Amino acid sequence: MTAHIEQLATRIAERLGERAKRYASLPTELSYEVAPAELIAVATQLRDDPALRFEILIDAAGVDYLDYGKVEWSALSATASGFSRGASHSPGHTLKEGSPRFAVVYQLLSVTHNERLRLKVWCDGAEDPVVDSLCGVWASANWFEREAFDLFGIYFKGHPDLRRILTDYGFIGHPFRKDFPLSGHVEVRYDANQGRVIYEPVDIEPRTLVPRVIREDNRYDPALHNAPPPAPAAAPAPAKGAAGNG
Repeated sequence: MTAHIEQLATRIAERLGERAKRYASLPTELSYEVAPAELIAVATQLRDDPALRFEILIDAAGVDYLDYGKVEWSALSATASGFSRGASHSPGHTLKEGSPRFAVVYQLLSVTHNERLRLKVWCDGAEDPVVDSLCGVWASANWFEREAFDLFGIYFKGHPDLRRILTDYGFIGHPFRKDFPLSGHVEVRYDANQGRVIYEPVDIEPRTLVPRVIREDNRYDPALHNAPPPAPAAAPAPAKGAAGNG
């Protein structure tokens, strides 16, 4: 499998050169990064070149790298100990000023050669990310790009009908951004007095959800596991004169 992957990587290097830079991935996968200015040209060649022929765009998804690597759970040690997970705050990676925050990742399939490829492009702009639309290369990009626009706020230049696809028409913000609160900004309920659905500020206090931790639990006491099993209880002696009753 690795030899096959390297053969594909060689063909890509011969045809795309420095326009597509390979980055680390699993041994059975190929991942490339392309500059925003080269996105359409590289995507078109990946589709049309007879040695590549990636005819199908399987998926396109936005990625927000804000606080990349930050974790709130100590999962490995907590799971091994048998106790509930506790919160821990790892600082992660802080984005440097001017560095890109959003990216779009495309999953490609070549039916002709039975091969797959991952393509990533960084978006221009940190708060208002922009990248070229690939609807003209793969028609399936239409709904994928609308989804990334809706959930991440990524604007795709040249998209024929860029509008929300999952959230409500009046929804404010982009819910998959890392700085969007988990509880949202507003909550929706039906008001019987007004006879309609109303929006109002959410009344949930933002916090890190910490599950209940069992502090006293003898099931995990090492002394209990090393102790010898209790001796069986002796059978009670029959009551005096019980044998002759009847």
